[in-house]
Amino acid sequence: SGEGEGTGGGEPARQLRSAREIPGGQAFQRAKGAPRDRSCPKAASAKPMDLLSVPKRGLFRDGLPTNALPQNIAHDQAMFELPGVQNPAEFVSSHFSPGTYEDNGERVKFSKGTTTLAFIYKGGVIVSVDSRASQGSYIGSQTVKKVIEINPYLLGTMAGGAADCLFWERNLGIQCRMFELRNKERISVAAASKLLANTMNHYKGMGLSMGTMITGWDKKGPQLFYVDNDGTRLCAEEKKPYFAVGSGGTFAYSVLDSGYSYEMSDEEAIELGKRAIYHATFRDAYSGGVNNVYHVREEGWVQVHSGDTYEHHDRYSAEREAAANA
Repeated sequence: SGEGEGTGGGEPARQLRSAREIPGGQAFQRAKGAPRDRSCPKAASAKPMDLLSVPKRGLFRDGLPTNALPQNIAHDQAMFELPGVQNPAEFVSSHFSPGTYEDNGERVKFSKGTTTLAFIYKGGVIVSVDSRASQGSYIGSQTVKKVIEINPYLLGTMAGGAADCLFWERNLGIQCRMFELRNKERISVAAASKLLANTMNHYKGMGLSMGTMITGWDKKGPQLFYVDNDGTRLCAEEKKPYFAVGSGGTFAYSVLDSGYSYEMSDEEAIELGKRAIYHATFRDAYSGGVNNVYHVREEGWVQVHSGDTYEHHDRYSAEREAAANA
C-alpha cells in the first residue's frame, strides 16, 4: 500500500500518468474510471469514397451510356447490376425464356433438365438426385451437386436454374441460422420452406427458375415440402408422400408409384431411390451423371450413396427387360 493508493472510500484514487503527448502537441488527463478516447486523429481527415466515381462495369453497362437511361434508375446503375432498361422484370421475361416448351420469340431460351426426387417412409426421408447440368443439347457438367446442405438437419434440392437455386437456398441457410440465434432453437422444416416461398413470392415474375424440395427432421418428425419460383408450396402427406421434380420427373414418378411402400426398410428405400433415378436418366436425355442419395434421420442427414448411374445399368436394365417380357 504505497503512497497515493487506497482501498477506502475517503482515500484518494491512484493517479495515472497526469499527461500524455499525442501527435499534434495536445495533452490530456484521464482520471481513474473515465472512458478511454479511442478516436483516431486521422479518421476525421479521411476522404469518403464516392460511389458514383467507381467505373461502371457489367453486361448491360458497357454498351449503354448512363445519360441515356431514365432518370429514376440512372443513379442505381452505379451501384447495382441491373439491365439498363426501365422495367428489368419485363425485359427478362420478354428476352429470356424460362425453359418452357412454348416459343414466344425470346432471344435466349434456357433449355435445361434434371431429375430430383424425395419421399417419406417410416425410417425418415430419402432424397435421390442426378448431377447433369445441360445447356440446350450441350451437357455443361456431369458433377453438379444438386442436394444443398442447408444445415445438419435440413436439405434442399435444385431443379431449374442452377444459379437461382444455389443462391436462394444459401440465402435460406442464412435465414435459418438467424432464426436459431434469435429463438435459441432449430427452425422447423415448415417454417424454412415458408421462408423460401415468401422470397419466391416477392420475386414472382422476375424471371427466376426454381423447382426445389426442402426436407428435414424436426419436432413433428420427417417433413418434406415442395417450393417453386411462383411461390407454390406443397407439403408431402399420407396420400402423396413423395415428389419428383425436373424433366425426368415423369419417369421417376412411374417407378415410385409402382415400388413405394411406407413400411419399407432403409435398404429398400435407398434401393428405390437409386432405381427411380436410373430409369429417369435412361429415358431423359437431360438427366444423368452421378446419382447422390441422402437419408434424413432423427439424428440428421447422411449421404448413403454416390455413384455413376451407368453402374446401375446392367442390374436395372435386366429388371426392365424381364418386366417387359412378362
